[in-house]
Parts: sequence; structure tokens; C-alpha cells
Amino acid sequence: INELQFMEHVTSFGTRDLEKNGQKLSDYGLDQPKLTVRFSSGEAAPGSSGARVTVLRIGDATKVGNHLYLLSPDGDRIHVVDRSLADSLAVPVNQLRSDTIFSIPVFEARSVNLQTAAPSGVRVRLHRDGSRWSFDTPVIARADKKETELAINELDSLRVASFVLQNGPAAAPSAAPTLRVTLEGNNRQQTLLLGAAAGADAYYAQLEDHSAVFTVAIPAVLMNTIRNAADELRDRHVLDFDPSYVTSVALSAPNQPELALQRLEPAAGTHDAGWQIIRRGAAAQGPQTMPADSAAVQRLLSQLESLTALKFQSDAPTAADLENWGFNKPEREVALTLAGGAASQETLQIGLPTQRENVAYARIAGSSSVYAVEPDILAETSASPLAWRERLLYSLPSSARVTSLTLSNATDDSVIYTRRLADGETWDGAFAAEPAARREALAAIISQIRSLRAARFVEDGFPDKVFAAGEVRTWRYRLEATVSLPGGTGAQVNTMKLWFAERTGGTEQLAGSKDFGAVFAVEQPLLDALWTLTKP
Repeated sequence: INELQFMEHVTSFGTRDLEKNGQKLSDYGLDQPKLTVRFSSGEAAPGSSGARVTVLRIGDATKVGNHLYLLSPDGDRIHVVDRSLADSLAVPVNQLRSDTIFSIPVFEARSVNLQTAAPSGVRVRLHRDGSRWSFDTPVIARADKKETELAINELDSLRVASFVLQNGPAAAPSAAPTLRVTLEGNNRQQTLLLGAAAGADAYYAQLEDHSAVFTVAIPAVLMNTIRNAADELRDRHVLDFDPSYVTSVALSAPNQPELALQRLEPAAGTHDAGWQIIRRGAAAQGPQTMPADSAAVQRLLSQLESLTALKFQSDAPTAADLENWGFNKPEREVALTLAGGAASQETLQIGLPTQRENVAYARIAGSSSVYAVEPDILAETSASPLAWRERLLYSLPSSARVTSLTLSNATDDSVIYTRRLADGETWDGAFAAEPAARREALAAIISQIRSLRAARFVEDGFPDKVFAAGEVRTWRYRLEATVSLPGGTGAQVNTMKLWFAERTGGTEQLAGSKDFGAVFAVEQPLLDALWTLTKP
């Protein structure tokens, strides 16, 4: 088209002068042109309502120079034009054919339809809703946005491998397509019909409403996605929520009171006020509250947000299936209350774990779909307050001063180490004469006393004996520290006492406190420091 539009002649001469010079059109190959070009344009011819039709006749090549003779549409003049015009018009039809199959880009795509041939005849339809994709058939469910749009991009990248003659070796795929793939865009749609195999990962194909048959190579991964779209394109996340909108989490398990984790309202100018535990007690007692460990709650929300299906177990389970999978009395129920434009609640139910398949079954209350998930989610959703209790037992203000430290054997009160600071003395000075290992251990104990954290809680209260490593044990050590807190009328002196069981592993040693009413596992720095001071 560009060659025709911008064609210029080198020279020209009139046909009326040919006879005077003893010449005729055949001398230039124009009586029977080697190439005739006919094109129409939107501009109507004078006195006609139809499109203007232009006919060009191209004859022989010139004897000198790379040019051709061309007869003007009205036949009055012979033009000498560049040979590139004939070259551009002599393109084989295969080169003029577009090899593009789908031309609806992912940002325009509004729906995807996939249908296999009988006997399965499975039809899958997905549609875009804003920034999300959803299944309409064979089940109403969320689709994986990333995987769906990746599949559309891969369909857009398909190209015709070769065009097949009408009398070619394969019947037209439109007669009995094995697979129909339809993309719908803005007021248009395109459908690819796949037929028989044409080689490794190649198929005979047609576009709907087009007669041309061609072959197309479809990567095995994409073909698997298309044929199993109901699974491959489905969103494997069990829950769909934004953790920042969660205002409370209710956890319940068989034979345990319901436990609630509630987000606290932040004070003015603050971002996050943390969480609290609300435990439902007897009616006379009312609910009991205590601070919750924000990191543990955030981990819970992260685990729930990322909970994915290992397998879509069933979208139409029977009553017997639900009973076998443990949904008559779920092992765990996790109810999320969400704030936002309209407050809502979504409840995750987790049924029985299976040892043979190493999965647990989960579903959203009110939904028929059941998922097989990692059984670890049961441990992550404990309904015990101990799992969510604030790990930081206390933290001394910078002005507080630890003035004495005593570590004793709890069984006979024999002293392992004791020291009281004199006025103006520091612990660095008090430990200076100790061997390096003991000096580091004592400094670590002072640091832990100033800010004591539990690695995990084992039980509430303070028992005379503690169950550790499979047996009941007496408390082995006692740590006492005197803390001086400056006040308005004088220092306030408190004594902190911790009891320790025998170390039961490389990372396990239990401690107990009457003041905090808890038995807990200590963190590694305190465990290592105690071992340095007490090892045989």
C-alpha cells in the first residue's frame, strides 16, 4: 500500500505517440500485462456512488536500469517506475496472512470460556470483576488472578505455525472441535477451535467463522492449564481477606471454652495499640482479659491469609463425606470479624487430620467446597490462651536498678552465686573478677532480669512441681533479684523470684513465677547463662 501511495515515475510518455514512432503497447509488454493491480478506495468516482476502482497494468522491465513500464489507469500514458513496486506486489499469500490467533490483550479481556468435546463436555467460564477473576462454571469460586492473566497472555502469544490447504490431511476442526477456547473483550470475542494432533504439542486449528485451517504449537504447560482450568486457574487460597481489616479472631475447639483475640483501639496519633485475649468464663465470672502477644497474632493472621489448598477435595460433598472429614464437630473453628465499608464475619472450619494423606480438611462455613490443607494449621490455631499470651512478662524502666542477685539450689537452699551492689557500684565492676564465661553469663542474667520474655507458656499458675520431658519434676534452682525503683518520696524496693526446673534439652528449660502466675520456657540467652553457672 505504501508503494502504491508514494509511487513516483522516473519518466513518462503518452500512448498516442506510439504509432507515430512505429511502436505499440506490446513493445512494452502492456498488451498482455505480466501483472495487473486492481484496488478500490473510499473516494467515489465522478458520477458514481460506489467506491473508486483503479486498475494498473505492469509490463516489461526496461533495458537499462532497474525499472518497469506501467500503463496509467486511463490508458493515456506509460510510466517508467521503480521495480520495487512489482517486488512488493509479488509477495506470496502466506506472507500476507497474519499469524496472530488471539488479539484481545489481557487488559481488555472480560471473560474466558473453555469447553472440551464429548463425552466429558466440561465447560469452564471465568469472568473479570474489577481487578478479580471468578469462576461461573463448573463451580462458583475465586480464580487465581495471576495464573488466569498469565494464561491469557500465553494465548495471545500463540502464532500460526503453518496454513493447511483445503484438501489437506485433516478434517476442518470446526466440524468436531476437541476444544473450544473463547476470549471476550470489549464488544468482541474470538474463538479458537482445536482439532486433531498435528505433531508433538501441535494441533490443527481454526478460528470460528473463518474457513482457514492452520496448525498451532501449544506448550504442554499451557495445554494442561486449558484442559484442567477448573483446578489450575482456581485460587488456592482458602480465605480471602485483608489482615489489616481484622478486628477480632474467635478460636474454638472441642471441650474448650471459646477464646477471642480482639484488636485494641489505638490512641490518637498511634498506629497500632496491639491485641488482647478475651476468655469466656463462667456466667458469674464474666469474660477475662489479658494482653496478647501482637507478633503471635500477626503470625496467625499471616498463616490464615496464606492457607492454601493442597487439593480441592470436593465441591459437592455428601453428608457422609462431611462426617468422615470431621465437620460434624470441627477440630477448630476460626471466626474472623472484618471492619470496612460493611462489617462482616467469615468462619473457617477445620476437620480431622489424616495420617495416611497427611492433610487436614477445611471449609468456609456456609460453603459446600472442602479443601485438603496442611495439618499444621491446627497447631497454628490453638484455642488455648497460653498460645497467645503476651511473651514479655515485664520490662524495667531505665531508671530502675538491680541491686542484688542470688542463684540458689531450690532443693537445699545452697547458694551458687550471690552478690549485692555497694553504693555507686555497677554490675560490670562486680563481675570484673569473674572468669570470662561466668562474667558473660552473669551479665546475661542481669539483662534478662531487666526485660524478661517467655519463649512459650506451658501452664497457668505456679505449681509445686512441674511436668517436663515426660515426668513430674521438682523445681531445681531459684533466682532472686532485688530491684530498686526510684519514686517521689524514695526508692521502692521489690524482690523478684523465679524458679527453674532442670534443663531438659538444648533449647528447653522451664521457669515458674508466683508473681506472674505462669510456667514458661525461657529464651535461649537465659538458658545458656544458667547452664554456665550450674553445669557440673
